[in-house]
Amino acid sequence: MQFSRRTLLRGAAAVGLASTALAKKPAVRIGVTDWNLKETGKLEAVGLAAKIGFDGVQVSLGRTPVADKLPLDNGELQAQYVEEAKKQNIAIDATCLDILHVNYLKNDKLGQKWVADGIRATRALKTQVMLLPFFGKGALETQAEKDYVGDVLRDLGEEAAKAGVILGIEDTISAEDNVRIMDRARSKAVLVYYDTGNSTKAGFDVVKEIRWLGPKRICQIHLKDDPHYLGEGSIDFEMVMHTISTIDYKGFANLETTCPSNSIEADMHRNLAYIRRVMVQG
Repeated sequence: MQFSRRTLLRGAAAVGLASTALAKKPAVRIGVTDWNLKETGKLEAVGLAAKIGFDGVQVSLGRTPVADKLPLDNGELQAQYVEEAKKQNIAIDATCLDILHVNYLKNDKLGQKWVADGIRATRALKTQVMLLPFFGKGALETQAEKDYVGDVLRDLGEEAAKAGVILGIEDTISAEDNVRIMDRARSKAVLVYYDTGNSTKAGFDVVKEIRWLGPKRICQIHLKDDPHYLGEGSIDFEMVMHTISTIDYKGFANLETTCPSNSIEADMHRNLAYIRRVMVQG
């Protein structure tokens, strides 16, 4: 079979474009939470996340105060985290103010202190997003609680903005209710930390909410469909990842997945491989 020079050139060009597409890094990078690696608030989470192949790791700031400070509100430890992340060539992509599971921001003044302290710790870890959880007894259930949190986040949001930190609110309420809190806070530093599992469990249409919120209202994303492996539960992650891509979201999506087989490395590898395969196909 003979080929014309033009055909060969077209083929070479196609191969070049394909190689460029493969070499180009996706806008969405995939990280993992240290608590799902069973290394909550431990430096070892950084190396383990890198070993498995993640692009980033979300770090817990701790639930039990040490000398009236967050466990990670420690300059020496923060420096160790930054150095380890550099050594492992992985990003500390966010923090989690998990002490808000103890001192609820909706009704405990101490919660406000922890947010202020967490802003400082997050900046010291050279990352930008700090997750503020609202679950269990700290969940936002009444309109008064939502309004109160919005008001509290007004001053804290101003402080976060000055530090270059984003406060990501993660909860079980609708996208619309989250935006009402953001509007009340009146701060560019208060955004939604969107969780596919939580929202699905609460009865919301994940794809519709992600599309409606858009990239300007979402600071980061948790991917999970517990207790299932990704792609084997009720959430259509092909559509989820396609939607995340089409809204032009650029940032991290962290796996917050459990390990059905009790093998952390094997199950995380499996979920990571699946989500990256879906991203390529989408």
